[in-house]
Amino acid sequence: MKRTPCVVGINLGHDGGAALITDTLMVAISEERLNRTRYSPGWEASLLYCLRAAGLTLDDVDLVAVSGIGRTLPTRTESGLTHLGIDPSRIVPVDHHLSHAYTAYCLSPYETATVLVVDGGGNNNDTETYYAATPDRIERLGGNPTTRARAGEIGATYEAFTNYLGWYEQEAGKTMALASYGDPSLYLAPLFDVVDTQVHGRLTHTHAPGVADLARRTGFDFGPPDSRGEHELGTNAAAYVQDQTERALCALAEQTIAATGLGNLCFAGGVALNCVAADKLRRLDAVTDYFAPPASSDRGQALGCALYAFHRLTGNLPQRLLASDYFGRDYTDEEIEQALRRDPRSGLVERRRTAFTWRRESDIARTAAQMLADGKIIGWFQGGSELGARALGARSILADPRTTASSDALNQRIKHRELFRPFAPAVLADHAGTWFDLDVPSPFMLLAPPVRPDHANKIAGVVHVDGTARVQTVAPPSRPRTAR
Repeated sequence: MKRTPCVVGINLGHDGGAALITDTLMVAISEERLNRTRYSPGWEASLLYCLRAAGLTLDDVDLVAVSGIGRTLPTRTESGLTHLGIDPSRIVPVDHHLSHAYTAYCLSPYETATVLVVDGGGNNNDTETYYAATPDRIERLGGNPTTRARAGEIGATYEAFTNYLGWYEQEAGKTMALASYGDPSLYLAPLFDVVDTQVHGRLTHTHAPGVADLARRTGFDFGPPDSRGEHELGTNAAAYVQDQTERALCALAEQTIAATGLGNLCFAGGVALNCVAADKLRRLDAVTDYFAPPASSDRGQALGCALYAFHRLTGNLPQRLLASDYFGRDYTDEEIEQALRRDPRSGLVERRRTAFTWRRESDIARTAAQMLADGKIIGWFQGGSELGARALGARSILADPRTTASSDALNQRIKHRELFRPFAPAVLADHAGTWFDLDVPSPFMLLAPPVRPDHANKIAGVVHVDGTARVQTVAPPSRPRTAR
């Protein structure tokens, strides 16, 4: 009997993880979901998770594709897979940006597309690259000059401002949220020049020193370092980098589409998580249609590697129309009860042990809805976990959006995060246009459309200061097959 092809993808960098693909199955997980350490490197626990979910062993795997960050691609030896007895001939390194491109195109609904990848850095100094994608291949057409300093790229510039404002570079979402409170017009000089399909930024150093140096050269006052949203000038600096990033991305998208002649835009890389910029990109006249995978950042690297490996193994470029981001495995009632009882066999990782009670409910949805209406906050666990950064109903905290009381309670008692950061609404897809200026599905919470003014006061808990909301549209269940 002919055995189905089986491939694995592994990310060796930060946001490490693994993915496994067969003809009928896609399962993927990031290491942080298993060890509860954000942005965690590593892949061992993730690989074991994927194999167990599929009911397979390493002997069943035909090809393993690996990617990482740094100037050069990882070698077969550096992958660490040979220590598991995997023959080097079954290991293939993949370019970091190409892996992003596979995730963006192969999960999209398009036959042909322009693929734009923008992130903090891949291999060979790649930071902005673009591709023409067809059912036969994904062809790289261009990218940033390899000799350009990293400080001059879009992702590194946004990271530098985030770092100057007092946050870790991976916390760029905080800068995006803070930007809505500021005024970008106070700083007139552009941060980027987009010439044809290449970006040239004005920073000469990465991280916070790059922003301090820019301030010295231009006379701009960005306020004191590490202001964390507590200083008006720092808030204006966040607005400035957000505005300039949006302008650069829009210009770059228009130029790359002109170069490929393909109007469908697939966007990937960490910068694609900037949902405010994404909502502007999709509205460009040059863009026929827009797609970004929910795991746009390096969380999606392992999946992109697996898609590449499947293409290389079978000769067929996989096109798996993505309906959801639930790539994790399902859990049985027995396994869930095992975790609730804190049975060591469950593998549960707890940072802090808190006493709780639990009971069964005959209609859990009705009970949860009533609790939400009563102002309660709910932790919701269902099906396989999300692969991307957004909580989309599989591993989510739910609260009543009608007032700010719930969002205030979430910030003060549970999430303990900055008050300027918004919470996201989930809305039935059929009703999204009633509440938001949104004429396309947004199932992955990667767009931030305006809230319709006549409805804003009805959902005050999720309306950002600029009148937008980071929306998730919810349709009848449709998900990739996963294994218990």
